[in-house]
Amino acid sequence: MAALANLAYPMYVHFDFSHSLDTRSYLRMAAGRFDSVKVTHRYRVLVPAAAAVVAAPVSKIYGRIWPQRPAGLWPLRFAFYLVNCLLLAAAGACWFNGARLAGASPPAAALAMLAALTSRWAEYAAGLPLTDSLYLLVFGLGYYAIRRGPRGAWALAIALVLGPLAKESFFLLLPWLCWFGRKTLAWPKQILALAGGVSALVAVHLFVDNHLDTNTTASVTNAFQHLENIVYSMHRAASAKGIGELLSVFGLYTLVIPIAFYLRKSSRAHSEPIFYASLGWAEIGLLAVVAIHMLLSGDLGRMGYLAAPVFCSALALVFTHWRRLVRT
Repeated sequence: MAALANLAYPMYVHFDFSHSLDTRSYLRMAAGRFDSVKVTHRYRVLVPAAAAVVAAPVSKIYGRIWPQRPAGLWPLRFAFYLVNCLLLAAAGACWFNGARLAGASPPAAALAMLAALTSRWAEYAAGLPLTDSLYLLVFGLGYYAIRRGPRGAWALAIALVLGPLAKESFFLLLPWLCWFGRKTLAWPKQILALAGGVSALVAVHLFVDNHLDTNTTASVTNAFQHLENIVYSMHRAASAKGIGELLSVFGLYTLVIPIAFYLRKSSRAHSEPIFYASLGWAEIGLLAVVAIHMLLSGDLGRMGYLAAPVFCSALALVFTHWRRLVRT
């Protein structure tokens, strides 16, 4: 939380909202106005609702602390900043514990978590009126639960309840959660938790659609429109700009993992147990889910940050075994 609050504060204060439709949409939703909000955003109500609740007491003292800032949306923007920092901090805690369960030492897991939180996408998710933080938390809870086993059943249940309301694309993650989480939480209990999340989503759809006097077909049409992004995303990923965007998700820390592979092959560690042996199909499956998100979204970097749980574990394992890797 401390790291994110420092990182995201300049973004919260200085961001130019005039060119960001997404942030303006969520600010309108938090103010209780759903008109002119894109169908892509209008059902992601949890974070805007939480920000509205936080903004109520904040607005009473905000002007006394920062009198130079005009009244209006400033308290609401500050509330989003607080809520998103908390949610992303919780996601970071999941990454840390997931890395620990993968075999990383506590200092290495902490360093890897902080490295992942220095991403520019963490700055966006924490500092702006967006809902990415909640979706990142769902991914983090799911990964932690699968790593934790039966004692992480609570985390998987929360992910299944919050997921449908966090983002519509949660149903791309659902097969991964159900399959790799079957030993954590039995399928009947998974279905029960998911039913709660889907019921809440249906209720939100009915409320918003009745409020706007619209129908649900717009949501279906919007979902199919995302399929048109696949070809664009593939061309973008194959371009120099797209490759740079992918490498910039976690910055220079991305290079640490391939360097570790090279060092292992060129040192005596090559004959020792593989440092990443604890990673397996669950991590590969989650990376595949993230890749599908990237293809459908067209926003490669922003969706690529969903791979943070796997990246954190891999980086933490490198930090844990670095002495063995550099030994010649």
